[in-house]
Amino acid sequence: MHFQHPDSSGPTASDENEKPLKQFVEKSTSLPFGQDLPLSSIAGPTYLTAQALIQQVAYTLSDKIFSYSPETFDLDVVVKAWQSDKEKNAYGYTTGVSPMETRTGAGSIALGYMFSRDFDLTKRHIPQSIIGSSSTLTHLRPALDQLSLLHNVANPLVAHIAAVDYAAGSSPGFVTDYSSALILAEELGLGLVSSASAYEVQHMSLFATLLASIVPSIHIYDGVNVGRETTRVVDVLDKSGLYKTYQAISKELSGPEKKHSDSEGRVSRLLKSFNSELGTDYKLFEYHGHSAPESVLVVFGTVEASLAAQVASSLAKNGATVGVINVRVYRPFVEEEFLEVLAPSVQNIAVLGQVKDQAAVSDKSEHSSLYTDVLAAVSFSTSLTQSPTVLDIKYAREQVWTPSKIVDVFRKAGRDLPEELDILDSSVQQYTFWNIDESPSVSAPLALGQLLSGDSALNVSVRTGRDNLVQGGTLRTDIRSGTKSIEAAYSVDSADIAVVCEEKLLDEFDVLKSVKEDGILLAKIPGVSDEALEKKLNVSVRKALASRKIQLFVLDPSASARVAQDHSLETYLTQLAFLRIARYDTFSASVQKLADINGGHNLFGELKKDLQNALRQIEIPESWLTIEPEVEPTELPADIDLNSFVAFDRIEPEPPTLLKTWVTAAKGLAFKEAYGTSIALRPDLGVKTSVVHVKEHRRLTPLTYDRNIFHIEFDLGNSGLTYDIGEALGIHAENDKDEVNELIKWYGLNPDEVVEVPTRDDANVLENRTVYQALLQNVDIFGRPPKKFYEALAEFADNEEEKTQLLLLGTGGNQEAQVEFKRRAEVDTITYADVLLEFPSAHPSFHEIVRIVSPMKRREYSIASSQKVTPNSVSLLVVTVDWVDPKGRDRFGQATRYLNGLHLGAPVTVSVKPSVMKLPQKSTAPLIMAGLGTGLAPFRAFVQERAWQKQQGMPIGSVLLYMGSRHQREEYLYGEEWEAYQDAGIITLLGRAFSRDQKQKIYIQDRMRETLADIRKAYLHEEGAFYLCGPTWPVPDVTNVLEEAIEVDAKAAGKKVDPRKEIDRLKDELRYVLEVY
Repeated sequence: MHFQHPDSSGPTASDENEKPLKQFVEKSTSLPFGQDLPLSSIAGPTYLTAQALIQQVAYTLSDKIFSYSPETFDLDVVVKAWQSDKEKNAYGYTTGVSPMETRTGAGSIALGYMFSRDFDLTKRHIPQSIIGSSSTLTHLRPALDQLSLLHNVANPLVAHIAAVDYAAGSSPGFVTDYSSALILAEELGLGLVSSASAYEVQHMSLFATLLASIVPSIHIYDGVNVGRETTRVVDVLDKSGLYKTYQAISKELSGPEKKHSDSEGRVSRLLKSFNSELGTDYKLFEYHGHSAPESVLVVFGTVEASLAAQVASSLAKNGATVGVINVRVYRPFVEEEFLEVLAPSVQNIAVLGQVKDQAAVSDKSEHSSLYTDVLAAVSFSTSLTQSPTVLDIKYAREQVWTPSKIVDVFRKAGRDLPEELDILDSSVQQYTFWNIDESPSVSAPLALGQLLSGDSALNVSVRTGRDNLVQGGTLRTDIRSGTKSIEAAYSVDSADIAVVCEEKLLDEFDVLKSVKEDGILLAKIPGVSDEALEKKLNVSVRKALASRKIQLFVLDPSASARVAQDHSLETYLTQLAFLRIARYDTFSASVQKLADINGGHNLFGELKKDLQNALRQIEIPESWLTIEPEVEPTELPADIDLNSFVAFDRIEPEPPTLLKTWVTAAKGLAFKEAYGTSIALRPDLGVKTSVVHVKEHRRLTPLTYDRNIFHIEFDLGNSGLTYDIGEALGIHAENDKDEVNELIKWYGLNPDEVVEVPTRDDANVLENRTVYQALLQNVDIFGRPPKKFYEALAEFADNEEEKTQLLLLGTGGNQEAQVEFKRRAEVDTITYADVLLEFPSAHPSFHEIVRIVSPMKRREYSIASSQKVTPNSVSLLVVTVDWVDPKGRDRFGQATRYLNGLHLGAPVTVSVKPSVMKLPQKSTAPLIMAGLGTGLAPFRAFVQERAWQKQQGMPIGSVLLYMGSRHQREEYLYGEEWEAYQDAGIITLLGRAFSRDQKQKIYIQDRMRETLADIRKAYLHEEGAFYLCGPTWPVPDVTNVLEEAIEVDAKAAGKKVDPRKEIDRLKDELRYVLEVY
């Protein structure tokens, strides 16, 4: 049904006199609502980000700021703008801002500046500041080490460090890194202060600056989420207030009797003076929770402190005898004050300490820095009547904290606590927006956040995160609003309304998991009828809508006459649709305010009228409640992985590709020094490559069987190639020679002509190869073209009809073109070469072909051998990919066709890629392996390795191998080997599931369930590791079996556990490993 508006939109006037609409372009996530921030606007109650406040303190109180901000982190975006605008600091001149590179010797400039001969000694008392991320600290270490020794003759120095680093190997991308600062402060004797929220970050920046007069100091804060969240801060000091406070406290601490005492005493007095001046009640160690706690959690860090305090307070209200001690000042660590906040009733102290990575978490010999200090304070205390036990609960930098995960930490400390916990005030409304960078409505959440913040009765927080690895750039924006201050350092997990501005994201993320029961989903789906909607929404979405009673609204921008004329207006229509649902009672007033913010009252009147046709509520059919998927759906992530602070830059400079004669290459080879020539194996690939030779090619399935699965083994010779268990072999395949020659012939190319192209790593370094070589090894001419190829090819079309058709296909200009492109890609499997043949008037030169056609990519296959067993060879298990297209043409997977066509002795270019499939460190740890089809490859290597270990006299754990395929007679891959290993006592259990050899289909999960007792023993009692390799579809069923084993085992032991959380724990311990495709 259509969503009817109870109030009239009113008459619309002419747009002639209207001002241009405001475009809410996010300039930086460091800025409030992404907009510019004048220094003079920071005062009193206002909306700010923590990073903006930190930069205000640094700019106001510093002589010079040395900034080590990675280009996209924008840690210094505000101070650079203020310097450019000649804003004055508290001392009456413009603060110097020096953007620096983060590299070896990074701190030398700052050190050199302070101790240079021409330094103005009248500024010796003025602080110098560093702005950077935790990745900066390693490079600053030598300079900070010297400064700590020269502190008495140097300026006070404070480093404001965002605890953020990029870890390429981790799933989130961005990690919150406190461990680097903890270690550095301890080893160099630096001060270390942490902010627990945006509300106190200005005060803690000021405190750290004051602390710098006692000892060089680091002020650290969460740089991933909290530092970039726009929120309302009430008691903000302006520039004058900051300076007066700084001067007053500095004067109070400048007496000679106060200087000549230890650092711990001076820090305690500093905080006392700080509280006295500001009327605050900060402590070095702050306690939250039950008045007589039995278990206490000690934490350090922004999100850790904020969440743990809220969780402990909430649990304490319900009678749980738990508490939290937030370490505000880690260095100097004043043991006496720590012991003072430790209640006499405490029996257990759990220290939540960050370590570098998961390996350190698993290493029982390694402890967190925080644990070491707490243990020392407790162990050597003479004031404690009883000595509580101290537990080290380590976590890696990639850990993302939520309230439920903090509760899990309390459980590890031995507390029996409730499953559900709500720490937010009941007045808080929560909204989440999902979008992609290229969407016209990408700015809608910012405008809405600013609209909501205009209500003085509300407190609003807005936070945006990016995952640039999904859909070319996916954004998630969380908005919370309530009558009280909001402190929620985690993603919205119970949204009142979720707005999905790109329907494809419903297939990428489990959006509804973060929507509360009876909540609302607003999905923007253009041009869809009620009848066609069912096909647009996947089974999981439909079932979740029905089972959780979530209301569904559809926004169809194509139903708006104004948006149809101008797609850029879609953002305003989206804003109106949200307000229509979220603020039904005050919709008209909200529209007026929105028009005030954006401009264009007349336009908003028209869009409001269009909304009656564009927005409709969908009745959820009862059939959606019982619908079952044909194939078990893959479990989707409920949140994005934060891996960027800026949109993906799609503009890539493309240096020209030039055609030359053979003489060019000959000169380079003859006069190597003059031309700077070097000879390399496949320099275009950008990875270390080796040449190996085919040693064995053996088909494992019968010739009459429709699937060609073969074993191929390569002789390593003198290549020097080495590989580890579980790694993958990258095959740098070649196109079919006959097809390449045929293409060269009909396109009119000279196969021997030399093409000169820039390398992928450095555009100034050129590579030479012939046209034939380029088409054979480099240009993916028989691959599947994306839309941008059609658009690029249109530039070369002489025929107007062909140009129009190519542009429509490339831009998705209308619905028909979108359907046609999808048919070409998924049904006809059209190649680049097919398109060139189909549109003869578009005839780019070869150097243009190299530019617009994607390069060939390596194909990776799990290695099916252990180098300890076969030191001079490497094996793969491969299934050929082939099909017949609608025109009756035979089509092939490029890499498998290449491999299948290789003869004995043929050279192959390969490279090695690391993998998550690693054996446990202990040979006695059991292995539980589940492989489907060619997914058995890494397990052959695992079993070979275990056989070798046994041969060397090592004790080995049990090996459970579950394998699945369709028929035993045709697809019993490596069957004889498995049976031989079983007879030899290497494999202790062989679970074979051949799904189609009997009437009732038997899958791999069925065999696992039949042997649940064996899994419980090997996996849970003997601390084994589970591995699954193959297609994604069995993951939920196989995981269910493991959860069942956990549940049965816990029940037998009289315990109550959450199987899903246990699986998450096992995953963190690398005991639940998936390699699926």
